[in-house]
Amino acid sequence: MEIITVHSFLDYFEKIRKRTEKVVQVIPPDQLEWTYKPGKFTLGDQVRHIVAIERYMYGETIAGRPSAYQGCGTELAAGYDNVLHYFHEMHRQSMQIFGQLRDEDLQRECSTPGNIKIATWKWLRAMIEHEIHHRGQIYLYLSMLGVPTPPIFGLTSEEVIRNSVKINPG
Repeated sequence: MEIITVHSFLDYFEKIRKRTEKVVQVIPPDQLEWTYKPGKFTLGDQVRHIVAIERYMYGETIAGRPSAYQGCGTELAAGYDNVLHYFHEMHRQSMQIFGQLRDEDLQRECSTPGNIKIATWKWLRAMIEHEIHHRGQIYLYLSMLGVPTPPIFGLTSEEVIRNSVKINPG
């Protein structure tokens, strides 16, 4: 998928973020810093990481500045309410940066933290893929904890099966 206009990107990204926010909102506050294994991201780290990297790596590099990402630990935001505030504030700041782009800026190159030149639209696409990857990890973590999660597009797999026609798999 090529991103051709800034408006279409911003609209699409907000839809992606709303789906991520739905699953973030079901994280039990007392499980925010839970992880399946010591040394791995906690649920809170996952949430902080999505927006910290959005703002301080993608936002900065798209603005023509070097990445300023410093990690995703509790020093950024500790406690459920603070993490939700951080989640919203970093996204707001990022959208302000992205909203300053002009359509023609999408074709210009930006430099990744690895000093690789990439078209801005491709870098924005990578950011969305990154968020979806970590959203999937949040779903998995919550599943491991037995926490019911919202379906991404309104129906669960079981509901889609019930609403589908039977086919002969042969």
